[in-house]
Amino acid sequence: MSREMLQLAEALASEKNVDTDVVFDALEFALSTAAKKKAGREHMDVRVEIDRNTGEHRTFRRWLIVADEDYTYPDVEKTIEEIQEEIPGTTIQIGEYYEEQIENEGFGRQAAMTAKQIILQRIRDAEREKVLNDFLATREDIVIGTVKRVERHGIIVELVPGKLDALIPRDQSIPRENFRSGDRIRALFLRVEEVGQSGRKQVILSRTSREFLAKLFEQEVPEIADGLLEIREAARDPGHRAKIAVKANDQRIDPQGTCIGVRGSRVNAVTNEIGGERIDVVLWSPDTAQFVINALSPAEVSRIVIDEDHHAVDVIVAEDQLALAIGRGGQNVRLAADLTGWQLNIMTVTEAEERHAAEDAALRSLFTEHLDVDEETADVLVQEGFASLEEIAYVPSEELEEIGFDAATVDTLRNRARDAILTQAMAQEEKLEEIAEDLRTLDGIDEDLLRDLAQASITTRDGLAELSIDELREITGVEPGEAEKIILAARAHWFETDEQ
Repeated sequence: MSREMLQLAEALASEKNVDTDVVFDALEFALSTAAKKKAGREHMDVRVEIDRNTGEHRTFRRWLIVADEDYTYPDVEKTIEEIQEEIPGTTIQIGEYYEEQIENEGFGRQAAMTAKQIILQRIRDAEREKVLNDFLATREDIVIGTVKRVERHGIIVELVPGKLDALIPRDQSIPRENFRSGDRIRALFLRVEEVGQSGRKQVILSRTSREFLAKLFEQEVPEIADGLLEIREAARDPGHRAKIAVKANDQRIDPQGTCIGVRGSRVNAVTNEIGGERIDVVLWSPDTAQFVINALSPAEVSRIVIDEDHHAVDVIVAEDQLALAIGRGGQNVRLAADLTGWQLNIMTVTEAEERHAAEDAALRSLFTEHLDVDEETADVLVQEGFASLEEIAYVPSEELEEIGFDAATVDTLRNRARDAILTQAMAQEEKLEEIAEDLRTLDGIDEDLLRDLAQASITTRDGLAELSIDELREITGVEPGEAEKIILAARAHWFETDEQ
């Protein structure tokens, strides 16, 4: 049988275009599986070893060496003490295998069939692995394939005819796109993932990612590959609308015109590839204000106010530009926010003036109450840009004197502001002491958040749980994802109570 074993291995390796070691490994596994099916060996750990030169094979029974406290299965395990008693002076360690050679068994028809199935399956797996590795070694970012079939969970794409398929999951497919078997399709290589517990690997593609859009432009615009211009940011509402921000690395190039092409030829080619998705090409700018204005095109922006602390931008537009700035269903402002990375608040000039007036009124009230000044003095401070007691308390005296206050008035204002800050701090500390222990120890809550919540009179876990995500963000300024986690953590005990 030894010679036949070698001939079989060489023939299978040549026919399936795989390494002979792969075939030998499959043969060894198949023989060991068949050997375990013999009477009395069902619970044994059996290993078969084939000599690569002679084709002879030997069968071993083996035991895993474990510590006494881990000893569970006597058929496949031995303790370190047990093996040391059996073989004095052995150097075998925990985690290694002790083996004893057993007699090679002849195989009946059923065992041979089992071995054949295992060998063929192992070789198919090896073929698939080799094809996958070859594909990964030579693939481009955008891959081209043929639609094999459309299933409920996504589109099956044939990358290598008869050998390698990929999947475009439903969430990575552009909505309302219709493909039929045999259609050519382009998509972005996303990742390789294992399918369940089978160990088989699946290539995952995407047609909805931002990178897919950017790579399509790279193919259509050779200036990008040449480094003359670059796509700095991209945002998509797949199948509907997208925005890309471009920057020229050569001042002689118009980045927008280059990406759009003559009569829109280049941008139209990309649009046709992604289901008619409308694409806005805007100029990228390192200046936040200018970038936001560009990102909101085609709407015209009157002015903007940047809030660095909350990473937000108030965008003021004329009444007739409001609908254009927001877009259908908020699409334009949502894409612009995604493109710039800033929270954008769109408002009309009238709304901005009303908001500004309300903020000024609140500041005037703050100054008249805590600085004990008349409305005229408070109004002067507001008009000069003072927005908090801290600014008045710690601004250099010269700045207040330049407004028109004398030295004595400046000292009085500064001292009253400091006293007010101290009083507020003491009041805040008292509120912090009122916060319940279950709120203090809640996951995601730190000292700064506790102060913000105390300032808003939220002192219990239930009080926090009753807030909406937007209300918590308004109080604390945290990001949406973090706010959601905190709210869910605060509400967790409600569901535990319901289950009980």
